[in-house]
Amino acid sequence: MLPISVQAGIRLSFIDALFTATSATCVTGLTVVNTGMHFSIFGQIILLVLVQAGGVGFMTVATWFALALKKQVSLSDRLILSETLNQTTMEGIVRLIRKVLLYSITIEGVATILYTIRWAQEMPLGRALYFAVFHSVSIFNNAGFELVGGFSPFVGDTFINLVSMLLILLGGIGFIVISDLLDYPKTKRLSIHTKVVLATTAILTLISAVCIFVFEYTNMRTLGGEHWTTQILASLFQAITLRSAGINTVDIGSLREATQFLMIIMMFIGAAPGSTGGGIKLTTFAVLVGALFSMIRGKEQVVMFRHRLPEKDIYKAVTLTVISVFIVVGFTMLLSVIQRQDLLMILFEIASAFGTVGLSMGLTEDLTFSGKIIIIILMFVGRIGLLTLAFAVQPKQKKELFRYPEGKIIIG
Repeated sequence: MLPISVQAGIRLSFIDALFTATSATCVTGLTVVNTGMHFSIFGQIILLVLVQAGGVGFMTVATWFALALKKQVSLSDRLILSETLNQTTMEGIVRLIRKVLLYSITIEGVATILYTIRWAQEMPLGRALYFAVFHSVSIFNNAGFELVGGFSPFVGDTFINLVSMLLILLGGIGFIVISDLLDYPKTKRLSIHTKVVLATTAILTLISAVCIFVFEYTNMRTLGGEHWTTQILASLFQAITLRSAGINTVDIGSLREATQFLMIIMMFIGAAPGSTGGGIKLTTFAVLVGALFSMIRGKEQVVMFRHRLPEKDIYKAVTLTVISVFIVVGFTMLLSVIQRQDLLMILFEIASAFGTVGLSMGLTEDLTFSGKIIIIILMFVGRIGLLTLAFAVQPKQKKELFRYPEGKIIIG
């Protein structure tokens, strides 16, 4: 809210400042004001710091500072870090934190160079470099903040599209998977987590891209007037950005309802655990699909890549999904009472906030004070994760000394 953070003659209300700060910290990208026109360089840098910290995690950033100051990482901090990065053991957790720093700097640095080369053709070198740094950090952390007034002008720009899509994918699959892939030449093996994330990402991206192309190639307001190569590129870009990136090269509000509903489903699924994205997570969806096929085939075990999944993980996936559905449905009903807008537009906004995606059909700028509060809460819940929230509020568990008799109910 400081005058130095906004352009001259512009005032930022408290609720708009809170909304923007939450959106940046939760790496969502929903904006109630134009980032490039409303904020000064100082304000944009504040957003960038929040995006970087929110993307990699506050415990990760705190550990970076501790390591830089030659301080020891305590056992309790290691436990929290292992939970933050979805690790089942504390072994090598500090080494992984160092890798996260190295990966982030390297990926964002390379993207900055590539973006600078491209944008230096259209603007002064200094401005091109600043834009490149901002968008590299924002897109890699799947935040969705941008300074160019939207990526629609780049719908047919192959270079910008490829760099951006690669950033989104690297941010969406998570640091654990990136580390596993880089270690593959030495270990010659990939963990089941990495295999599930890569396979699910590829399948969902392909399905989304094909559906978007089929639904939109005759829509003159989106892809209908474009060359077929641009149509394919745009379809693939929109499919990948649903992994939680929040930038788009076509107008979301002009898409057909079938495409918008598909996007809602994909935003709800989200990115991988331990990544910069949100949603119920790719692995949760994969476990649910695996359990579904096992049930249909009459199998008692859920097997993926020749590994049997423990029942605890299946229960966790079902619980997480059911709670997420209740939250999305409940917040959708609540916001529909307040906003009086089209239900699909409201559901899209809710799914985008919950999945920390940042795409919008145009509702964000029209949110009332109460509507902004609802989206702020939802962005926060979507970023910290439902399991983290559940563990924070649940009472201390006591071991039961008895078992109830088994009961039979009719299912289906």
